[in-house]
Amino acid sequence: MNPYAAPMIALDALQSTNPIDLLALAGLVLAWLGTGWLTENPPARRQSVSVLMNDYRREWMRQFVTRDPRIFDATVLDNLRQGTAFFASASMIAIGGGVALIGNATIVKDLTAQFALDQGTISFELKIFVVLTFLANALLKFVWSNRLFGYCLIMMAAVPNDPGDPQCFHRAAQAAEVNITAARNFNRGLRAIYFALGALGWLAGPLALLVTTGLSAGILLRREFASQSRQVIQSASLSEKLPSQ
Repeated sequence: MNPYAAPMIALDALQSTNPIDLLALAGLVLAWLGTGWLTENPPARRQSVSVLMNDYRREWMRQFVTRDPRIFDATVLDNLRQGTAFFASASMIAIGGGVALIGNATIVKDLTAQFALDQGTISFELKIFVVLTFLANALLKFVWSNRLFGYCLIMMAAVPNDPGDPQCFHRAAQAAEVNITAARNFNRGLRAIYFALGALGWLAGPLALLVTTGLSAGILLRREFASQSRQVIQSASLSEKLPSQ
């Protein structure tokens, strides 16, 4: 298969597009970028779960310095790496499936033609190409996150065993920042997966894409800013009443 076939198909399809499809596509991209920016740069009065967890990661590394033995910390970080590896593998499989769909577009077109919804003028191949773009972005983020967690593990191993060593807390703080960066990339990969699922709505038409984009953004924002888990994470002290489980 020609590696340049998908981009060429996408460019040809854009020449015959209509405003509704362009509006739906622009809404998808803006929702993805806006959700990511708001999650990583929340207002001070209402921080996101991702930002709140950064403080816990820094506290984790401070506790790590005096924990004996430190095998627990290595186990936790290894579990985080396994999570990134799982999603990276899943993204690769999904990308392979998407490429296969583009190569066998006729069968899927016959199935989608049975829906009564207006599917717009954008070709099926371009719609799948947009989904593949989100999946590729997710794959790159997961791979980089996995590598950063590996860097963090090495930096943790470099922390002296003696808590009184002047380098202890400095190196632990460095490991915490690398850990936070790895988690940030992992979260970006997850957001790309959400919007890849939202982009599938385009197969049913531009209006369906606007709906699925809104649902994807709404679910992400609710989990970051209005979920029960956020309320628990934000609790400043044990004296505060936590929500019932």
